[in-house]
Amino acid sequence: MTRYAVDHARNALVAHWSTGIGDVAVTVAPLAAAGPSDALRLAACLTELSQACWRCYTHPASISDQHGPGSLGWHRQRERDAFAGVVPILTASAHVPVSAKVGDIAQRTGRALRALDSPELTVQVVADVAAELSAVEQAERGDLSGRAQQAVTLSREDASPLQVAQADAFLNRQPFGCEELITQIDPAAAAIAAAHWLHAAAATTGRRVRQHPVQVVAESDHLRPLAVESLVEIVSAISFGATPRQTVMPLIRHTLHVAEGHLCGVTDAKRRIAAAERLVARTRIDHPHSGSDSVCLPITSLDPARPALDLLDNLMAGIHGCWLQYAGHARTQDAFSWQDPDGDRRQERHAELFLTEVRQEAATRHQHLL
Repeated sequence: MTRYAVDHARNALVAHWSTGIGDVAVTVAPLAAAGPSDALRLAACLTELSQACWRCYTHPASISDQHGPGSLGWHRQRERDAFAGVVPILTASAHVPVSAKVGDIAQRTGRALRALDSPELTVQVVADVAAELSAVEQAERGDLSGRAQQAVTLSREDASPLQVAQADAFLNRQPFGCEELITQIDPAAAAIAAAHWLHAAAATTGRRVRQHPVQVVAESDHLRPLAVESLVEIVSAISFGATPRQTVMPLIRHTLHVAEGHLCGVTDAKRRIAAAERLVARTRIDHPHSGSDSVCLPITSLDPARPALDLLDNLMAGIHGCWLQYAGHARTQDAFSWQDPDGDRRQERHAELFLTEVRQEAATRHQHLL
């Protein structure tokens, strides 16, 4: 989403958004003689409006199970349809009845604009809001260039097949990841492609070390326990025939629900509570005077603040972990040290062999990706 702020040094309204590797900022309009409170109120309303509009992107109506009157899909579609009325509301000279949150925020933004009483400012702010709405619509089409690039930091309940295909092409070129993967691709789509490549890396390493792909991932000792949990779940499901999309999207959606205070999935909740109870029992044995309240229960394996990005980070670390196991086994089998004079060349040859085998493995299952 775009955040708006007041630059007091230049007395200007500015907007900034993330690109995946840092923020960019633009000047929206000079504020002339605007009062500090009125200007800050306008900036806050514009930020809230951007957040509400981008939520229509991250939580699309199409992903809902129900679309009848009053249903979740119906409410989401009503918010998305409200885009058409935003600019007219901002430029209206009087109150306009609205029925969606997007419209309500636009109403308050319009009042903040009128309080500043600057026709020139209104024109410039309306132009910027129109550009923001256009960026959301562009991201919905799978094009994350320009202002729509801010979508690379958002976790979405759905993923564009076009974006998944682009992420797959980037990973085919560099299975260990590249900057384009985090600056040009929606993280949910990137995670779907990365899950495909993690399974390929785990299968490749598994053949080398004679282990099941799930075991390869489970023994990645450089990963956090919760990261291992999510990766084991993904690789196990894909090994049994699930597609990367079928394994990745439920994890992201579940964590998005958690972020909003909802715990979905009774079976998973019971499993986590049972694990916590076992931990409490062991804690009481080892530390009789410690209370059970000291045990924290993770209700999701992903970071609720950034689930898609967190999962993508885990998946890329998992691919690297497969390479470390592959390389360690190769080093043991060849009985050489990378500190030896020929060690670097041997490491390069093994890396090339690993990447070649991973690409071949990924290609054999490519029909399951999309």
